[in-house]
Order: sequence, then structure tokens, then C-alpha cells
Amino acid sequence: MPRLCSTFPVIPDFPDFHVFRGFSEFEAEGARGGGDPGILPRIDTFLDTAPAMIYPGSLNSLRVLRFAGPGAFLAESDDDNGPEILLPGSQVPEGCKVGDDLEVFVYFDSEDRPVATLQRPKVMVGGVASLRVVATNDAGVFLDWGLPKDLLLPYNEIPREQKFGLEPGRHVLVMVFQDDSGRVAASARLDDFLAPEGGGFNEGDPVAIVVANRTELGVRVVVNDRYWGLVHDNELFGQVRTGERRDGWIKSLRSDRRLNISLVPPGPARIDPVAQKILDKLAAEGGYMAVGDKTPPEAIYTLFGVSKKVFKQAIGALFKARRIKIEPGGIRQVK
Repeated sequence: MPRLCSTFPVIPDFPDFHVFRGFSEFEAEGARGGGDPGILPRIDTFLDTAPAMIYPGSLNSLRVLRFAGPGAFLAESDDDNGPEILLPGSQVPEGCKVGDDLEVFVYFDSEDRPVATLQRPKVMVGGVASLRVVATNDAGVFLDWGLPKDLLLPYNEIPREQKFGLEPGRHVLVMVFQDDSGRVAASARLDDFLAPEGGGFNEGDPVAIVVANRTELGVRVVVNDRYWGLVHDNELFGQVRTGERRDGWIKSLRSDRRLNISLVPPGPARIDPVAQKILDKLAAEGGYMAVGDKTPPEAIYTLFGVSKKVFKQAIGALFKARRIKIEPGGIRQVK
């Protein structure tokens, strides 16, 4: 059974709350108001007291309770018995006031304190993405996910065959999850989180996919951040890149519930983006273009931005769909 990506919600009640002081990281963020610089829990206290509606690693709608030197302090509601989360002063919106509700991303800073940000990371808990390696140390590999604090990919979350190629500048496909301590982390062990088969789908259903890796049959993809799927070679009409996020459609329902995916919609709307570009060019040229099997690859690339092989695949699909005629000197659009 796939691993869970998140351990929340965990605690339904609010036990006695203990706090820790110290905001050296935030004192330079700019003052807004005066008074006590504030109090924040560290991760162990926060995880023992957090309300069920606050999810680290995800977007949360939180209410502004008060302002202090470091910024605005937020909570799940006006109830001030629960933990407060800091939104640094540099990110407090102009005109923000006590009682306003803000949609923020919650994560843990370098000192394990929960902190809010209006920035959106490249991926959240439960999501799959290709992230760039920025550094490595004894703890693991650090990834750029669009926030000031890089995301840790621990070494024990990296398959053996990948451990020696993760240098700064490289990319790695990961699932973002909460580890046993509640920290948000990355894992390259996608098989631990993704089910090999999916249920509840119908043929033609739209899905979101992330391109993973090539196989003998085609390209393996992550479907809806939850399942493995496969795009067969005969469904590929252009270049795909690892980590690329695209729209997909359920092509067929297999008896073993494994998912075959198409990159183009079913029925009359079934037209590949490359094929659509060819149709658009044809329309702009009055319905006819002198291109075909004998056209040099360089000319094909100049006209359509694709290889000759991809061009011929798209032409074949258009001909099969009766959208064009193939003539001795070129191709003609069917009206």
C-alpha cells in the first residue's frame, strides 16, 4: 500500500501551549507596529498543539490576530488559545489589519519554527515535481522549491541507483511529503507513494500528468500525483521532458486497472498540439503548403519547430482524421 504523504490532521484539541522566544531571523524583516516581538512554537510543540485545520506544506486560510515587530501573527481563527504563526513583515500586504483572512503557505524555517508566506512553492505536500539540486551535505540533498529555505531530500529517500548523480544543477523527480517528525521533505522513492493501478476512472476522463521516465513501451507518467500511468510510443507526437506537467486523458480501461494515458483528448477534439500548429499554418497559407516527405528536416524545423519525424507523425494523424489531403507536391487542408 502506498505511503501517506501527510500526517495531518493529528490533534483535534488544544492542550496547554508552551512557547519559545527568539526571532533573530526575522528581526531584520522590518517592524510593523510595536510591543512584544512575538512568540512562536518550534516544530515539536507545534505538532503537539496544532489545530486540525492547519496543514504544514499546504495552503491555509488563516486570520490575522495581531501585529508585532517581526510581522503579523496568524491563527486558524480568532481563538487565541492555539499556536500563532508568523507572517514576516516584508510579506504583510499593504492595508492588512487585524481580523483579515489570508491564504498562506505554512512551512518550517531553519530553526524549526512554523512560518507563513504569501509565496507559492513549486510543489506542495502530496505533489510530484522535478526540482533542481542546489546543494548537498551529510543530511542529504537540498532542492529549490521556490521558497527561501530549500527543501531537504534525505539520503534515505533516494534510491541507490540515483545517489551518485545528484549534483548541484541537476534535477530530480520527487514527491513532497511529511516525514515521521512532521517536517516537510522530499522523496525520490516514488514507488512508495504511487499506486501502480487506479480505480474510478472512465475512458476519456481528463487527468493531470507529470512525465517520469522512458520504458520499452513508451513513457511512464505520474497521474494526478497518485498513480502510475503509461503513454505508449504511438501516442507520442512530440518531445516530452522529465518533470514536464501536462494535460492527459484516460485512453483505455485495462482489466488490471493499470492506466493507459493519451496526450490528446478523445473524439472530435483529438488533435495534437503539433498537428494543430500545422493546421494553423495551413490556414494562414490559404489551405495549402508545399511540404512533405522530401522537405529537408531543417526547413521542417524552421516552419514548425519540430523534427521531421514528429512532423510526419502529426501529418499521419491529420490524414487519418481526414483533416488534410496528401498531394504529390504538398499537403492541403480539408474544409
